[in-house]
Amino acid sequence: MHISELRTPALLVDAAALEHNLATMAGALPGPRLRPHVKAHKCTELARRQQAAGHPGFTCATIREVEGMAAAGLGADLLLANEVLDAARLGAVVATGARVTLAVDSEPTIEAAAAGGVREVLIDVNVGLPRCGCAPGDAGRLADLARARGLTVRGVMGYEGHLTLLADQPQRAQLTADSMALLARAHADTGGDIVSAGSTGTYAENTVATEIQAGSYALMDTAYGALGLPFRQALTVLGRVLSVAPPDAPIQPPWAVVDVGLKSLGMDHGNPTIPQSTVWFCSDEHTTFGPDDPAGVGIGDLVRVLPAHVDPTVALHERLFLVDGDEVVETWPVDLRGW
Repeated sequence: MHISELRTPALLVDAAALEHNLATMAGALPGPRLRPHVKAHKCTELARRQQAAGHPGFTCATIREVEGMAAAGLGADLLLANEVLDAARLGAVVATGARVTLAVDSEPTIEAAAAGGVREVLIDVNVGLPRCGCAPGDAGRLADLARARGLTVRGVMGYEGHLTLLADQPQRAQLTADSMALLARAHADTGGDIVSAGSTGTYAENTVATEIQAGSYALMDTAYGALGLPFRQALTVLGRVLSVAPPDAPIQPPWAVVDVGLKSLGMDHGNPTIPQSTVWFCSDEHTTFGPDDPAGVGIGDLVRVLPAHVDPTVALHERLFLVDGDEVVETWPVDLRGW
């Protein structure tokens, strides 16, 4: 199939860029040093590619992702890196033979894990991002409580998410080290073999974690692309030009409109990018942009839009189209969507 046969907006994945990204990360973080985060792509077929690159375990953000990964035969070592207050569905996955580890950061979340049938946990530690995680000094107490409830404490996790997009690399490295010092302190109190942390933005700077939870590296977005990382933009949203400015338009310079808008793009990291153009703004169904060469853009033309944030962009689509140039070579369902 040629990409011109696709209904737009459509999510394209450049096959060569994807393979480059998988190989590059596997070289940097081989085997269990990387626990790929499937929230970035929500696709079991892509997860199979990551497994084939040598990574046996995965990170998940939702119960739905855990269930889908296990059902796809990818449940050898799944970490749900989020707290839940009802773990019964996770216990059901464990009962099928999958290995599921759950993040806990309080007495109620420990109780939920034990009551739901989960057997293994990580103590989630706040290392600077104002989100989930216990105080570093409370990690040992919570680990003792978890063990008293019959749970195995595999170690600790912490997410330096407030640092992942810092443009200044030396500053990013120093602040990551500061955050990981907090996590190391907590790990000394909890025990266990695992120190889980990191992201695509800090994978090279984080030398404390035994495993890195990077996910965006596989497909990439323009926010991470601005950091100069060795990964290529594999993901684009294909659209069609629906309208172009008339020659006598009262607003200049000329503009064009593509059928890719807020309902097909994750926008929390800002506007998307369109090569050889300036994006003006996005609306529900459209992106208005000023092409560098207005005469070279016409109604019906195909345009590849580069999202600023990969994770929420993928979650808005039902399938990924793996492409070689302009040819679709495979279609992968985004089968881990929802909750």
